[in-house]
Amino acid sequence: MGIRTLPVLTPLNTSFWTAGRDRHLRILRCCACSSWIHPPSPICPDCLGLDLSPQPVSDHGVVEAFTVNHQAWIPDEVVPYIVAIVSLNDCPGVRLTTNIVGALADELRIGMPVRVLFEECEDVWLPLFTPA
Repeated sequence: MGIRTLPVLTPLNTSFWTAGRDRHLRILRCCACSSWIHPPSPICPDCLGLDLSPQPVSDHGVVEAFTVNHQAWIPDEVVPYIVAIVSLNDCPGVRLTTNIVGALADELRIGMPVRVLFEECEDVWLPLFTPA
């Protein structure tokens, strides 16, 4: 996709942004009530628990929504590209805003199964999705 703005790694989000190093998507989970928490938070929004742990999750999901961006917002950005909201198969309530790669916009459909792949950029592994 070309140029990307990368996230700043913090103690709270590093487990998510570096999980792709071993090709596993990881989402925080509350050890007290088993709720999935994304984006990362220092406290469980359901039970206010503080014991949170990054857990590996399925690499499959479903396209919930998408749009095709034709505007280059930063110099040298490659357009068009697809921005999507993907729900993860085994994490109820978790949705990732991501890019769909390896597919044309007219091939995408709401409800389409997708799988994660990672793009390594400096010290982060960006979770992107492609049709399953």
